[in-house]
Amino acid sequence: MIQIGIDFGGTKIEAAALDADGNFLTRVRVPSPGGYDAALTLLRDLVARVEQEVGASGSIGIGLPGSPSPRTGLMRNANSTWLNGRPFARDLEAALGRPVRLANDANCLALSEAVDGAAAGARVVFGLILGTGCGGGLVVHGRLVEGANGIGGEWGHVPLPWPRADEIPGPACWCGQHNCLETWISGSGLRRDFTAVTGRTLSGEEIVAAARAGDAEAAAALDRYIDRLGRGMAMLCTIVDPDVFVLGGGLSNVDEIYARVPAVIERYVFSDHWSARIVPARWGDSSGVRGAARLWQGEAL
Repeated sequence: MIQIGIDFGGTKIEAAALDADGNFLTRVRVPSPGGYDAALTLLRDLVARVEQEVGASGSIGIGLPGSPSPRTGLMRNANSTWLNGRPFARDLEAALGRPVRLANDANCLALSEAVDGAAAGARVVFGLILGTGCGGGLVVHGRLVEGANGIGGEWGHVPLPWPRADEIPGPACWCGQHNCLETWISGSGLRRDFTAVTGRTLSGEEIVAAARAGDAEAAAALDRYIDRLGRGMAMLCTIVDPDVFVLGGGLSNVDEIYARVPAVIERYVFSDHWSARIVPARWGDSSGVRGAARLWQGEAL
């Protein structure tokens, strides 16, 4: 049996087959169809194409933004909003004629990196996606921790910890709350904060480049970002105390995070000493599809 993983993104869908050793047998990328019925047809055809190319059938796991509700089975919290409220897993199983497993894309990142990536062999792994949004996934002894309501690891939608006076009540979040971590430490959060303070508009990449070039306002924005990220990660340490944090998403390429965030964590964590690894994902943007393929390796907690 091969393991088939599908990374279901808002703009592209990638399908891949792995052998028992985790080697890629084939990979296919296509544009996202942008509609529910078209997506079911496309996924059915992608699986058939992958299995035809490798000459074998396999288990199917899918990573996607959002997640199915354990109570109703309906999709929720997906930025491809046409998925929300739909029985995606049930309909896809009917289209494929076999069972599938679904997980949030951040869960897939964490699982991929815990199995054979940058956190291989670690007991407790927390995967962070620092991109347009802010996702998280928790793996303990090689098993995903999804929780009773399927929202384990969703650290982007807890409040910024240890807020300062000028951070309260904080920006409104799309989830309906205020001051969520996602509004501060995602790429869009970094841009929003920079514009709010300076009146200037730069991308996250441009802010980091300007900070390195000596722009005082950009450097101050990066300082604030690193402090807020460190506070958020210190909160996670106090709750689950990971051995390894694995970072994905565009901001995972910012070297200053790895150099400076540990000192912030140690300042806030509830311990006399803190020590853990903070590392970029070994598999980069392939972690999503690899983690999806691994969803059948063990029951989630």
